[in-house]
Amino acid sequence: MVWKKLGSRNFSSCPNGSIQWIWDVLGECAQDGWDEASVGLGLISILCFAASTFPQFIKAYKTGNMDQALSLWFLLGWIGGDSCNLIGSFLADQLPLQSYTAVYYVMADLVMLTLYFYYKFRKRPSPLSAPINSMLLFLMGTACATPLLSAAGPVAAPREGFRGRALLSVEPGSKPFTRQEIIGFVIGSVSSVLYLLSRLPQIRTNFLRKSTQGISYSLFALVMLGNTLYGLSVLLKNPEEGQSEGSYLLHHLPWLVGSLGVLLLDTIISIQFLVYRRSAAASELEPLLLPS
Repeated sequence: MVWKKLGSRNFSSCPNGSIQWIWDVLGECAQDGWDEASVGLGLISILCFAASTFPQFIKAYKTGNMDQALSLWFLLGWIGGDSCNLIGSFLADQLPLQSYTAVYYVMADLVMLTLYFYYKFRKRPSPLSAPINSMLLFLMGTACATPLLSAAGPVAAPREGFRGRALLSVEPGSKPFTRQEIIGFVIGSVSSVLYLLSRLPQIRTNFLRKSTQGISYSLFALVMLGNTLYGLSVLLKNPEEGQSEGSYLLHHLPWLVGSLGVLLLDTIISIQFLVYRRSAAASELEPLLLPS
């Protein structure tokens, strides 16, 4: 987990070498197969997250009922979790790919929330539309300004040697949290809680409607795949020099919970898609089975 200093091209900060383009583009050392696999899975997870929103945008355009199909609290919880994820990633000095993914999260959430209110107030203009637009602009400005925090914070010290995942003669220990990392850890923990809570309103909305019409299942399927790959990319990354596996996992725990923890709730939503789709198909065939 080596960040290169802003504007620096000092490749010596990566002691055992790295794939050049990973260092140049991501500012991250990929010193063995574990690191390379971590970067590869992280990049694929970003593609999954990027692709996940487009089916929902197309579905919303075709059906025009995005405001009825998606729970507002689901979207607000999602954007709240992503905003905390973005801020916490920079403050807690997470992996570069985690921070890049967090930036995309917030941008995609703002587009989806804008679409929600567009369909909500398209036929019903509301005096609340102006404050809502102001709130969205504020969130967008915050998301754009947050990356500047990384430049103001201390740059992570480069590794003097490379431990990999083999045992050394000196037992690695725990890496102490800095004050900035503690703040980022707390914000990241809030993010993971918001991610978990955001699914509950959508599960409730689907249950009350007894339908998932208007929701693209590709959205949840690709998010599930992206979260799985995102979590694996963090788990496969080598700890810093002298840092134990347990200490590494502790520093990344909120982000692991936020990615892998929501898989269970997204699985419940997937089951709802399956159950309600069968119910809808059965109700359509029922008149054909009645005697004439």
